[in-house]
Amino acid sequence: MARAPPDGHHGVVTHHHLLPHPRVPRGPVESITARVFAVPPQALILQFVLRGDLRRVRVPAEVDGGRADALWGHTCFEAFVRRADDPGYLELNFAPSGRWQAYQFAAYRDGMTPADLPQPVSITIGQRERTQAAAAAPAAQEDALALEALVHLPVPGAQAGRELRLALSAVVEDDTGALSYWALRHGPGRPDFHHPDAFVLTLDYM
Repeated sequence: MARAPPDGHHGVVTHHHLLPHPRVPRGPVESITARVFAVPPQALILQFVLRGDLRRVRVPAEVDGGRADALWGHTCFEAFVRRADDPGYLELNFAPSGRWQAYQFAAYRDGMTPADLPQPVSITIGQRERTQAAAAAPAAQEDALALEALVHLPVPGAQAGRELRLALSAVVEDDTGALSYWALRHGPGRPDFHHPDAFVLTLDYM
């Protein structure tokens, strides 16, 4: 599924592992990894791979795409993007159904409005089923769900010479309806992907 980024990409974040929230069971997920590519002049390619027993993961049925709210109530991948010199940030939601959403915040959980993106988000979904050998194993590590999103950021979200800070996360719904929460870094207390401590990745548009 994952295609090679276009020529001229840079700022590669290679196979960063998302961590389960310490207070919430991880469910059937073995691991979630992510990569980010900066695509000048103002776009990002984000790739997520969820590995585990997909028979126990509720994956929304694929649709034609488009915006939808409350995607985080089910299996969903997320990215939060801000400039290093700005308290405001962009929240991006990518569902395996192909639905997506983007919100703009003026500061931490403040001033939420729908974000006006230059182009709709493009989502590609891929799934690899277990091999026969893996099917006999106790853990279904060969089950994988992959999602790739191409996002055109609003100006001045990405500009030459601007440093971007990113937080990457995921919500996974299991077959009982329980949710697990995954992030590169979790803030204190309950799951909170918006927390300033979560913005641990740096990306430079040069």
